[in-house]
Order: sequence, then C-alpha cells, then structure tokens
Amino acid sequence: MHPNILIFVDNCYGEFVERREPIECGADLIAGSLIKNPGGGLAKIGGYIAGRKDLIERCGYRLTAPGIGKEAGASLNALLEMYQGFFLAPHVVSQSLKGALFTSLFLEKMNMNTTPKYYEKRTDLIQTVKFETKEQMISFCQSIQHASPINAHFSPEPSYMPGYEDDVIMAAGTFIQGSSIELSADGPIRPPYEAYVQGGLTYEHVKIAVTRAVNQLKEQGLI
Repeated sequence: MHPNILIFVDNCYGEFVERREPIECGADLIAGSLIKNPGGGLAKIGGYIAGRKDLIERCGYRLTAPGIGKEAGASLNALLEMYQGFFLAPHVVSQSLKGALFTSLFLEKMNMNTTPKYYEKRTDLIQTVKFETKEQMISFCQSIQHASPINAHFSPEPSYMPGYEDDVIMAAGTFIQGSSIELSADGPIRPPYEAYVQGGLTYEHVKIAVTRAVNQLKEQGLI
C-alpha cells in the first residue's frame, strides 16, 4: 500500500463475526457503535475507535482539544455497561449469528429467498429476506415487532423517512433505541421487497419471532 494512503473501516455490524478484525488485515483505523455488536446489548450509548497509536491520538485531539486528547472527556456514568457489554459481546454476537442462520434456512424451506444463504460465509449480522409482495413484507415485520420484549403491542406501518424515496417499515421492539444487536427487521417498501433482519440477544428469541412471523403469513394466506 502507498505510505500516504490510510485505510479507515466502518466496522459496524462486523465485530466478532469473523476470526480477524480489519486492523489485523491491514486497516489503519476502525470505528463502530456500542449499540451494535461490541456493546453486547447493554451499552446505551457510545462508540469506539481502534488502530494505529498515532491516529488514535489525532482522533482524541479532534474530539476534545490538542494537548488534551483522550485523557479527558465525559464517561456519562456508562462505563460499567460499556465494559460488561464488551465482555459479553462475542457471545451475544454468536447468538445473533445462529439466529441469522436459522432465519435463512427456515425461510428457504418456506420457498422464500434469503441473502446470504445459510451455508455461505458471513461478514456481518445482516440477513436479507426477499418477499414477493409488500403485504408479505409488512406482515412479517409487524410479527417481528409483536414478538419483541418492548412495545410488542404496537404494529409498525410503512411511512416516510428522510433520505428515502419510498416509505419505510421498521420493526424494533428493543430495550435500547436504535440498537441493532437486538432483533429488528426493516426495509423500504419497493420492489424487490427486501427486509433486513438483524440482531437478537438470544438465539431462542430469534427462533420464536421468525417462527411466529411465518405462522402469521400462513394464517393470513400470504404464503
């Protein structure tokens, strides 16, 4: 690589999925969110950076002030959750991955298309599910919400969201708002009708939620 080129990787959704992280494969700097994989479902806020020492120092100076860097800054009384979440994160990610494999294989057996396939190599948590109609997609996402630990009594509806040309449906009955290590399903309502299913603090929860979603599709005559 050219010495004047720095490789920076947004590692969101990828932490602990593969045997090696990007900085072990030549990246100079990586960053991610603690409400995703590395927070283990416990961290409510925060992010991380890792990589070359000199670059980390420069990031610290940009965050606070030159000469102070990462030696000072707010911890928001959240260090316990961050440290414990990081400790649990590899196991929680393994639960999400098992859930994604189950989702892919089970839905394939229901004659639905999924990406990646259950037997393919994975680099992140995201499982794409393709539906034939928007009614199937909406019903599936609503059922995922109904199987959630929080706000299970809500039924998400497609609606406008800034940055999208089409209405978007988002199912995420999570303990932490925006958490994608917890089970969620979302996507824009347009062909091809694809929902992005990701996360799951426990394999059992993913299995129950996806099974219920398929049962609901059957009951409604959508599959």
